[in-house]
Amino acid sequence: MFREKVEAFMRQFQSDLCHALETCDGGATFSSETWQHEGGGGGNTRVIEGGNVLEKGGVNFSAVQGELSPAFLKMLQMPDPSYFATGVSVVMHPHSPMVPITHMNVRYFEAGNGQAWFGGGIDLTPIYTDLKQAREFHEQMKAVCDKHHPSYYPEFKKWADDYFFNEHREETRGVGGIFFDRLSVTDEFCMEDRLAFVHDVAYAFAPFYTSIINQNRDLPYGEREKQWQLMRRGRYVEFNLVYDRGTKFGLLTKGRIESILMSLPTHASWIYNFTPEPGSPEEQTLQSLKKEINWLETGK
Repeated sequence: MFREKVEAFMRQFQSDLCHALETCDGGATFSSETWQHEGGGGGNTRVIEGGNVLEKGGVNFSAVQGELSPAFLKMLQMPDPSYFATGVSVVMHPHSPMVPITHMNVRYFEAGNGQAWFGGGIDLTPIYTDLKQAREFHEQMKAVCDKHHPSYYPEFKKWADDYFFNEHREETRGVGGIFFDRLSVTDEFCMEDRLAFVHDVAYAFAPFYTSIINQNRDLPYGEREKQWQLMRRGRYVEFNLVYDRGTKFGLLTKGRIESILMSLPTHASWIYNFTPEPGSPEEQTLQSLKKEINWLETGK
């Protein structure tokens, strides 16, 4: 069955990614915990903590089934409550404020009436925006997209700008990336085409992120930079708890709470009415947290 093929890919990707991140960090390994879902299936949560680079990170695999609540059915505009879902979700919180937070996920959803689709994406949340690295990241995302269709990058880049946006702050979570959902069968694409694209998105993650880690891991920083990191983590928490679809899906389907909230950092901060100094690196970073920036033209 197609779903079994997708599930096998997700399992393998989790293992390959954890190995790549452990090798890059060089100081910690992932713990592993297998769990069961009350509706059927389950998953494996892998968490890394206290590494040389990674303060906390998670790589979650799940393959679950069950029935959706009426409220969630309405939100998804689906007539049949039965579902199967599998995917891998990743969040990395480094020790150093000079190494960006990053998130990615790839997922497959199959409804009881036969509808099925893929979703996912990758985004980058630097504490201090490095224009050159932001451009290089978007160049890599564009290359992955262009391999499969010329419309993918502009469409999915805009989707990421709109999705990874804290509306109550009127700022993007970071420098964006790509985001897509409900990629299903069309006249132009079969599900095998969609799977090939999702596979390439998944396996693009480790090379770009470990490269950024290695470029930035030894950059100096002090207490000021750490305090700014904690505040930016606070904004990350706000997005994940208020807007993130994966968090909402996990909670509404009675998922495992520890796995759902592994995306949150160990430490974060909220300072009342903080305003960065004019012309400071912190203010420059805030000025870059906007939609519709053409990152392919920055940092040259």
